[in-house]
Amino acid sequence: MNALLSSVSVDADRGRPILDAATREVIGHAPIQTVEELNAAVAAAQAAQPAWAALGHAERSRLLRLIADDIDASAVELGEIITHEQGKVGGEGEAHGAAHWLRAAADIALEPQVLAQDGDSRSELHYVPLGVVASIGPWNFPVMIGVWHIAPALRMGNTVVIKPSEYTPLSVLALVEIFRRHLPEGVITAISGDREVGAALAAHPDIAKIVFTGSTATGRRIVESSANNLARLTLELGGNDAGIVLPGTDVDAIADKLFWGAFMNTGQVCAALKRVYVHESVYEPMVAALAARADAAPMGSGHDKTNRLGPVQNPDQFAIVSRLVDDARERGARIAAGGEPAADLGPLFYRPTIIADVEDGAAIVDEEQFGPVLPVIKYSDVDDAVRRANGLEQGLGASVWGPDADAAVEVAARLEAGTVWINQHGGVDPSIPFGGTKASGYGLEFGVEGLKAMAATKVIRR
Repeated sequence: MNALLSSVSVDADRGRPILDAATREVIGHAPIQTVEELNAAVAAAQAAQPAWAALGHAERSRLLRLIADDIDASAVELGEIITHEQGKVGGEGEAHGAAHWLRAAADIALEPQVLAQDGDSRSELHYVPLGVVASIGPWNFPVMIGVWHIAPALRMGNTVVIKPSEYTPLSVLALVEIFRRHLPEGVITAISGDREVGAALAAHPDIAKIVFTGSTATGRRIVESSANNLARLTLELGGNDAGIVLPGTDVDAIADKLFWGAFMNTGQVCAALKRVYVHESVYEPMVAALAARADAAPMGSGHDKTNRLGPVQNPDQFAIVSRLVDDARERGARIAAGGEPAADLGPLFYRPTIIADVEDGAAIVDEEQFGPVLPVIKYSDVDDAVRRANGLEQGLGASVWGPDADAAVEVAARLEAGTVWINQHGGVDPSIPFGGTKASGYGLEFGVEGLKAMAATKVIRR
C-alpha cells in the first residue's frame, strides 16, 4: 500500500472495504462517517470561511498553485489509487490533469465589471463568496471532477465539504489530504458516507451552493433536497450524446477520433459519444471501421500502460451494459464487434461493442449505456437525423462530422446540447465553459463563467 493510500485508509473494523475495479481485491477501507460528522464538518467550514475569504484572490490563488505542485509531485501515488478504484488506464494522467485544472482556476482573472459611469456616479458588479459549498462527486473521474468542483469554489473564497462516490472514496480522500497540507483547518473536508449522508449534505441549512456531477435521477433528488435551504445549484447530469456523420464524410479520416470519442475511459464519461447517426452512403464502411478498432483496442488492467480500455467500474453498471446489449441482440440488431463479457480478463470487463442495424426506441439508443458500447444508426435525411438526435431528454453534448465545416456548423446550430463539437467529441478546456441543457442539468463550469457560478453578485453604486 502506498503512503498516500495508507494515510486515508482506515482499519478494517472501522471502515468499508474498497475493491480494485479490475481484480475485485480489497485495496483499503474507507471510513464510515455519519450525519453527525457531516454536521461537524459543515460547522467547521462555516467557521473557517470568513478568514479564508479575507485572504483575497492573490493569496488564495498562490495556495492553489502550491497545491497543484503537490498534486503533481504525488501523481504516481494518487494515480495508483485512481487506477485501483476506478479501473482506468492512466490514473497518473488524471492526477496531473487535476493539477493543470487547479492552476487554471487560480490563474483566471475576474475583475469587477463597471456597469455605468456618469460623472461622479459609478455602478460596479462584484462577485463575492457564497459561504460553504457542497460537492457531490461521481466515480468515473473522481479526482479530476473533484478538482472541477473544489478549485473554483476555493478560489472565490468559499469553503468546501465534499462527499465522494461510495465506489471511489479513497482517491478523493487522498486528494483532499493533499489540499489540507496547505490550507487552514476547516477550509476543505471530505466526508466518506452513504446515500443518507449525501442526502443530508444536499439538504443542510448551512450549505450555500451544491455542485453535483452524476445521474439525472440523483440530480432531481438533489433539487428536491435543496428546496428548503434554497442552495444554488450547478448540476452536470447524465448525457446520451448524439453524433451525426454527414454524407460525403471520409470514414478513414474520422474513424479513430469518433471511436475514442465514444470509448474514452471505457465509455464511462458523461459527455462521451453514446449514439451515432451515420448517413446511408457511408454507413457500412463506418460500421466496419469502428468494428475493426473495437476488435483491436487493447483491454486489460489499468496498471498496464499498453492497454487503452479497462473494466466497467462496478457490478451495477456492468449489469446495465450487459442488459442493453442483450436487449439489442434480442431485437435483431447486428453485433459488429464485441457483444459479450471479457471474462478472461476479470469479472467486470466487457468487450468493446459496436451495434449496427438498430433504431430509436431500442434501449441501447434511448438509455445512457455509460460503458464500452456504441450503437450506429443509419439515416437518409439530415433533417431526420437532427430530429432523432434531439428526441431524447438529455442535452449535454453532441457532435457533427463531415468534410465541410460550414455545413457541419449549420447542423450543429440545430442540435439541443450544451456543447457541440465539429469533427471531434468530448474535449473540454479549463478556459471554455461547459454545461448541459434539458435533463442534462444546468449551470456552467470552467473559465470565468465557472468562477462566477461559485459567487454571489453584489452591485456597488456610488
